[in-house]
Amino acid sequence: MPTYLLRRLGQSVLTVFLTLTAVFLLVRLAPGDPAAAYAAPTASAEELVRIRGQFGLDRPLLVQYGIYLRDLVSGDLGTSYSFHSPAFDVVMDRLPYTITLAVSAIAVTVLVAVPLGVWMARRADTRRELGANILTITGQSMPDFWTGVMLLTGFAVVIPVLPASGFTSWGGLVLPTITVAILQFALVSRLVRREMTTALAAPYTTVARSRGVAERALVWRYALGNSAVPLVTAVGTRFAALLNGVVVVEVVFAWPGVGSLVVRALETRDYPLIQATVLITASLAILVQLLVDLLYPLLDPRVRLGKAA
Repeated sequence: MPTYLLRRLGQSVLTVFLTLTAVFLLVRLAPGDPAAAYAAPTASAEELVRIRGQFGLDRPLLVQYGIYLRDLVSGDLGTSYSFHSPAFDVVMDRLPYTITLAVSAIAVTVLVAVPLGVWMARRADTRRELGANILTITGQSMPDFWTGVMLLTGFAVVIPVLPASGFTSWGGLVLPTITVAILQFALVSRLVRREMTTALAAPYTTVARSRGVAERALVWRYALGNSAVPLVTAVGTRFAALLNGVVVVEVVFAWPGVGSLVVRALETRDYPLIQATVLITASLAILVQLLVDLLYPLLDPRVRLGKAA
């Protein structure tokens, strides 16, 4: 276990380092001038030169990268150009909203997708299962922005029962959560259906049924228990992806999370804010994946971390 943890931590640090390096280079190679975005539209050429010097953008790229790594080691993620505040503080102010949306969406996904997937597996190759399968395929095919706009139009405009944007009350969480969860539960329910169908047809299930094991225990304990590892992997992967910000959904519902913050940072070429957002969200995503890996031996005793049982 300690060796495995050290190896995974080393891989995580390397992944974050390579990600930050790629983002550092890509944002500077992309079209656009942070000085022009920061300055007034009527700013002179001398004013733009002064702003570039103020942000340190007039230095060679390798020098900028070295300064960034030096500051990063000391815990300084830079100052946001547009917010005039430490980039770390700006991201941390928005992060709780994204975590709230991600947790609620995953909770709804699990509560809907797991029972639905089990139901589909128990009725495999029937008309009812075909109808549910078409429903999940439809949910998987709908883009987030279209789903969000339709829900927004239906329940905030035509029938104004829920807030249209923002997070002024807990009601404002409902529409973004449903929008995000529709795609997630479509993916997870199909995974559960596939794994449960295989488990219910496995020899150990046949033996357990011949020994008189109750059907409920057979489904929810034996079959679902043996499908827990791929299910937890899928849910953990989706949750880690949501922590990086559901950009389209946050923009549609004016959700004050990390996704909408990234859009603003890209529009204003706010390099420190983009880099701080990537660092924090990537670290959280990697942490979630590590926790999922550590759960494997608890879910399946046959799994041994770092080697096969």
